[in-house]
Amino acid sequence: MLDKTTTEFGSGLDRYFSTLADLLRSADATDSVNRKLALAEGCEWFRRAAHEAHDAGNKIMFVGNGGSGGICSHLAIDFSKNGGLRAMAFNDPSALTCLGNDLGYENVFAKQVEFHGRGGDLLVAISSSGRSPNILNAVKAARKINCKVVTFSGFTEDNSLRSVGDVNFFIRSKEYGFVEVAHLALCHAVLDIDMGWGKKA
Repeated sequence: MLDKTTTEFGSGLDRYFSTLADLLRSADATDSVNRKLALAEGCEWFRRAAHEAHDAGNKIMFVGNGGSGGICSHLAIDFSKNGGLRAMAFNDPSALTCLGNDLGYENVFAKQVEFHGRGGDLLVAISSSGRSPNILNAVKAARKINCKVVTFSGFTEDNSLRSVGDVNFFIRSKEYGFVEVAHLALCHAVLDIDMGWGKKA
């Protein structure tokens, strides 16, 4: 027999998962001129852009801070190992501390884009708030060398990151956990469906 505390926790768990599911289904996708896209259209653009970059001999670059940085590491290895697409995350501790010390933390990703990026690459910029200067500067650096850009943000609709990508995904929540898990789920959906999820017997 479940005690009252366990029952209350279970009820909270149900609400948590329902909220997360609702946030994912209602995620916004917009293009570079803020035109609303169907979520499937935005995800298909991301999937296609990733393949176009790889097929042209280029790569996918992931940038994010904190929890979003962990998502970037996760995705870079999964897109490479499982998806067969060239991908990398710019969050090596030595690079971050060196560049942060010498150039300021706002430049730690932009400088790595300058070092390693080239025209035709795809930058995936992830920031829960959409206001991190180092993520916004990475997008500027990517644009200077003619990279495509997809962004993932949350918190407030007017965040700066939401307006700078070719395709921009936005999660309507101000809670880090929901925004981060939703970002990871969207990216994994793109990869997993591309790999054939749902079509296998």
